[in-house]
Amino acid sequence: MSKRPVDELENEPEALKSGQRPLQTENGEEVDFEDEFEDEYESEDEIFEAGVDGRPDEEREAEERRDAMDVDQQTFIPGRNQLEKGQTLSPDASAYIMLHTLSTTWPCLSFDIIKDSLGDNRKTYPATMYAVGGTQAESRKANDNELMVMKLSGLIRMDRERDEESDDDDDDDENAEPILETKSIPLSSTTNRIRVHQAPPSDSSKPPTTYTATMTEDASVLIHNITPHLSSFDNPGTTITPQQSKPVTTLRMHRTEGYALDWSPLIPQGKLLTGDNDGQIFVTICGDGGKWTADTRPFTGHQSSVEDIQWSPNERNVFASCSSDGTVKVWDVRSKSRKPQISVQVSDTDVNVMSWSHQNAFLLATGADDGQWAVWDLRQWKPSSAEAAAPTPKPVASFNFHKEQITSVEWNPTDDSIVAVAAGDNTLTLWDLAVELDDEESKDTADVKDVPPQLLFVHYMEMVKECHWHPQIPGVVMGTGGGGFGVFKTISV
Repeated sequence: MSKRPVDELENEPEALKSGQRPLQTENGEEVDFEDEFEDEYESEDEIFEAGVDGRPDEEREAEERRDAMDVDQQTFIPGRNQLEKGQTLSPDASAYIMLHTLSTTWPCLSFDIIKDSLGDNRKTYPATMYAVGGTQAESRKANDNELMVMKLSGLIRMDRERDEESDDDDDDDENAEPILETKSIPLSSTTNRIRVHQAPPSDSSKPPTTYTATMTEDASVLIHNITPHLSSFDNPGTTITPQQSKPVTTLRMHRTEGYALDWSPLIPQGKLLTGDNDGQIFVTICGDGGKWTADTRPFTGHQSSVEDIQWSPNERNVFASCSSDGTVKVWDVRSKSRKPQISVQVSDTDVNVMSWSHQNAFLLATGADDGQWAVWDLRQWKPSSAEAAAPTPKPVASFNFHKEQITSVEWNPTDDSIVAVAAGDNTLTLWDLAVELDDEESKDTADVKDVPPQLLFVHYMEMVKECHWHPQIPGVVMGTGGGGFGVFKTISV
């Protein structure tokens, strides 16, 4: 290759820098650089039509649509919107801090969370929790039923950057895989409802005694001591004997099955309420020596099945019950008449569930068969007399967002305004009652109609039946349904 003269190199224009105008010659004309590709297309219009890969955009986009799954980014409300054939719902991972699903051989349509010794107000991950559930096997396989004592560990968060308090040393733990460990206790009947109670130990070096009460389809109430089952999770090699898996007592005072069940939070040794489909309510107490005694005189007053029952969080002799007769009744166990002290018609349909706030003991939440759930101020409820019936009080808040029956409702144990609600429309919703209706910011619901400003979050869960807040991990909710268990924490709570 021949060399260019030195004077040509000295007069050569400098390279064009970003943002500068094109170079000009001595006579003021702009230098016109030759485009080696200028003859490839005749015009910009032709380039647009041909597309980036030499094919018309229409043809290329049609192929992309065929090769990729359509993703609908529009707001979908289960129970109101219907999925088209072939469509599925996918959770928005950015809305969750933690999200895990777990499946079991048979559905567990009732469960309870067990308080543990790992500490309160836990915010570190991976998380660990303990729970107990009762299965609902097919009727022809009733002997496959079991009481499941569960340990869930390795529950990691969706996004590590959300936890600003975590240390670099935790990175190895963050890669842990979620693990479900179970200990099985055989049952011969389907579980309708199961609840846990912990009695404090006589010796501080020992764990509390953990009891479960299980209402079964054959009208029995089984009480188990699952303390050894829980201990075995953290003591490898521990053997659970058949005797330890047998109930400590079986209660048979009910003539029909039931779903209403609750332990008193104020009686350490154990005091249990059970209600059945005949409208009868019984009290069972654990006495000296661990002997369980059921009072055979029932509390009566409901005209139909007792659906749910709750002890007062601050009065050891008071409890409330709700029924398919549409009423909520308040009772005093010291009453010789065994009749309710207060009765209020709260719905024209079945009242399925209720929850007594532990932060504000005068607030009671109810959920009905028509999809409505409401909050009541018990200070407005007055006893009726023989002379005149007390006026029917109005709820302090009422919501008809759900269009199917309410199957579970529970107050947040640490926040007095947050409520979790499960419904037959396959949703588990979180609500904040502190949001004011006249708050301008709260009116922004992304142009979605008929969404109350108090609605914080909607979590889709197939055939959800029951939900509970974890008492020691703030904001964590566990739910169960026909599709298994779900454990999650949202960015909303």
